[in-house]
Amino acid sequence: MLKLLTSPSCTSCRKARVWLIKHDITFEERNIMTNPLNITELRGILAMTENGTDDLISTRSKAFAFLDIDLEALSLKRLLELLVINPALIRRPLIINKTHLQIGYNEDEIRCFLPRSVRRLELLKAQIMASLS
Repeated sequence: MLKLLTSPSCTSCRKARVWLIKHDITFEERNIMTNPLNITELRGILAMTENGTDDLISTRSKAFAFLDIDLEALSLKRLLELLVINPALIRRPLIINKTHLQIGYNEDEIRCFLPRSVRRLELLKAQIMASLS
């Protein structure tokens, strides 16, 4: 099952939700502000990232600026505890299935969550349209 981890005030989260609905993709949505991730879930997400905490932490967020923390000085355990307590530090949306993780909304990258058969059809349509122009 695809999971969409969001927060209510996030524009990118709303775009991701609309895209998933438009493409008839079943998903489970979770507001991480009212239902925060636990340490085990955060470890699982980190294991799927390419750049670890650099991918996951929203260094431009108000929460990050307010806390004025030095990420390099924190142990992984302490950082994960901080994310559980302050979910606003996590970049959103997080879109997760068994094999893919997307952090943030990117219309090109989100296509990886389409079934393979649908992606093939879209590629074929694009090729046909390109050859007609």
